[in-house]
Amino acid sequence: MTQAHRTAAPADLILAWYDRHHRDLPWRVSPPMAARGVTPDPYRIWLSEVMLQQTTVGAVKSYFALFTSRWPTVSDLANADTEDVMKSWAGLGYYARARNLKKCAEAVAFQHGGVFPDTEDGLKTLPGIGDYTAAAIAAIAFNRKSAVLDGNVERVISRLHAIETPLPAAKPEMRTLVAAMTPADRPGDFAQAMMDLGATICTPRRPACALCPLNADCRVLGREDPELYPRKAAKKEKPVRLGAAFVAEDETGAVFLRKRETSGLLGGMTEVPGSAWTARIDGETGTAAAPFPAEWQASGTVTHVFTHFELRLTVYRSKISRIADAGEGWWQPKETLDGEALPTVMKKAIKQAIPDAFQKARKA
Repeated sequence: MTQAHRTAAPADLILAWYDRHHRDLPWRVSPPMAARGVTPDPYRIWLSEVMLQQTTVGAVKSYFALFTSRWPTVSDLANADTEDVMKSWAGLGYYARARNLKKCAEAVAFQHGGVFPDTEDGLKTLPGIGDYTAAAIAAIAFNRKSAVLDGNVERVISRLHAIETPLPAAKPEMRTLVAAMTPADRPGDFAQAMMDLGATICTPRRPACALCPLNADCRVLGREDPELYPRKAAKKEKPVRLGAAFVAEDETGAVFLRKRETSGLLGGMTEVPGSAWTARIDGETGTAAAPFPAEWQASGTVTHVFTHFELRLTVYRSKISRIADAGEGWWQPKETLDGEALPTVMKKAIKQAIPDAFQKARKA
């Protein structure tokens, strides 16, 4: 390693690395694109950042492509039907994000003339935008000198400075260190470089330290196992909640669905009928909670892990003639189930009862 490399500022080292090794992402303006005069689209940056919360890049790409093809601008999304937005979001998880996404688009389109605020404080006045998302949009979309701290950056900074305080208590210290590192020139590229470094080099397991542009400055490297950082407080065991799900098919194969209340967990999403479980209490697990009389047959159990608890649903299935007193809901043809706003846990329940429910119809 040259003396120049040793004495260069960490921001310069990581930006030079980013210029050569950046990831090409559909929402990103890469260094070559910026050199050609392309500027970031705040709508695409905001949309990607909301989608990427608690979700991987690989999982987000297809959803991002779908949203930007259906709703190319924030005004298009603001004027979209809420049910269509929820259907398009189905499967991405954390459904409060989808509700806030729509509210935020409406606020930008109808209260800000279709233009996103360009400061952290201004961005935080919008629905669903907190400290991290505001900092990321401000830096990446508007080149503001904002300290952007996601999970990847936390890992890089904790190893670089050998931070012993466990997460989440270490976040303020980490944010201060990132703010001190962030350059006035190219702060958006710096934020994305730190994210890329954590995603591709400074990984949770088997980090490629020999390839890291910051290895000469890393306080953990050569002294302790980098995989031990960031330090994390002991996780509390997630409580297990119980409930039941009822999958009814009519004589045509259509499945009975209904809509959840707009507030609360999975609010506004589509579901099969079930018992009244919540994050805090169990629901009924037997047929006493069935939505209507039928010959309900046990079809096994599905498990789904939410952020704060694990849910185990006993699934029941019944084939019945379509009845008039099924309650609020509708019969959805099996061929179009995949287009409904069904969260993953509901898809699991349906597949447990009807294994081929989401198989695409074969061409004749």
